[in-house]
Amino acid sequence: MSNNPFQQQVDEFMAKIKAKNAGELEFHQAVMEVAESLIPFIEENPKYKHAKILERIAEPERVILFRVPWMDDKGEIHINKGYRIEMNSAIGPYKGGLRFHPTVNLGILKFLAFEQVFKNSLTTLPMGGGKGGSDFDPKGKTDNEVMRFCQSFMMELFRHIGPNTDVPAGDIGVGGREIGFMFGMYRRLKNEFTGVLTGKGLDWGGSLIRPEATGYGQVYFAQEMLATRKTDFKGKIATVSGSGNVAQFATQKATELGAKVVTLSDSEGYVYDPAGIDAEKLAWVMHLKNVKRGRIKEYAQKYKADYVDGKRPWEVKCDIALPSATQNEINGDEAKLLVKNGCYCVSEGANMPSTPEAISVYIDSKILYGPGKAANAGGVATSGLEMSQNSMRMAWSREEVDQKLHTIMVNIHKNCVKWGTEQDGFINYVRGANIGGFVKVADAMIAQGLI
Repeated sequence: MSNNPFQQQVDEFMAKIKAKNAGELEFHQAVMEVAESLIPFIEENPKYKHAKILERIAEPERVILFRVPWMDDKGEIHINKGYRIEMNSAIGPYKGGLRFHPTVNLGILKFLAFEQVFKNSLTTLPMGGGKGGSDFDPKGKTDNEVMRFCQSFMMELFRHIGPNTDVPAGDIGVGGREIGFMFGMYRRLKNEFTGVLTGKGLDWGGSLIRPEATGYGQVYFAQEMLATRKTDFKGKIATVSGSGNVAQFATQKATELGAKVVTLSDSEGYVYDPAGIDAEKLAWVMHLKNVKRGRIKEYAQKYKADYVDGKRPWEVKCDIALPSATQNEINGDEAKLLVKNGCYCVSEGANMPSTPEAISVYIDSKILYGPGKAANAGGVATSGLEMSQNSMRMAWSREEVDQKLHTIMVNIHKNCVKWGTEQDGFINYVRGANIGGFVKVADAMIAQGLI
């Protein structure tokens, strides 16, 4: 932020990052957000400065780029790009999702991998950070086309991953279907059954609660933030963006805890239902999105709700905002509108959904703000629990996994409070998450020498 007394050091550091990573705007944004918190901390802790830890963390250990040729149902050949960013393995094997979406590029994946390092560290589980994917678009493709693409993708990726090396998961465009196709090809190529991917089916190594984990964890983190102000979800109005996996289960858990969720959205617009999206309506949305692959505006027709075309739901009055769609979905003006309309808690289910200007508004307004690297860590935490179950060749019950997830989110919140509490008592969760995630990785890197 502009009142940072270490702004010159931040600017000098960012100039080097931008020169070495030209055009990768999302990566610049992610590093800048972290650098503003960490550089003052590093200046007060010279061992991290001398070892150039921040410079090393901002440089991937390995970047893998490859082509992915595949054939559609008409016999036409297509070529997509494949990526895996192996960012940091100081505290465990690389861990992070695969994203299949036309917008995927090197800068977006580096931003996600960089965030993943801090997020995975915060979970307290032994996982490094990575991310990968392709500019392939699964939308509109047949199951056979998706299968052929996934098999071709894995025919290269299998060389670089393994249960003790790099354990990918799903992300946007990569659900149970895609994980299944990739796992089948990996198993055939390697002739072994190992926990090399997470998000697997329950019958072949998957974990209960994994589909729900990111949305549940996002709400559990918000619950902990609210408790610092002696309140909870009961009777609160919540706005949720997105209508995919994270949004669905954030809506479910927030409703269970007593909130009224009044919005959902997709890339075309949002629905506003002042009566609340209850369990019955949510079940209908899940069928619409997960089975029919329909658009959220159909909800408005079904339940006589308002539909706002081409806009995001941040103009709707609420107490709690749960952004669960994609990066940079709340800008500075929208953040101001949220605060003006009475919102005092933002918990991020998506990765970096708030722009730097929006984050400044939250911090300056002293509202409760849980950044994605802390608030949405429940997904990767439960992936880590799936890895543990695979290693032990056993499966835990739904209640066991949910309890472990809840405990992890409580501990992440405690870590953020430890490092983010300011002199006036305000908890700066951005600072807390960045420093809390950094220290564990940085200490491990120092202990392991200059590698």
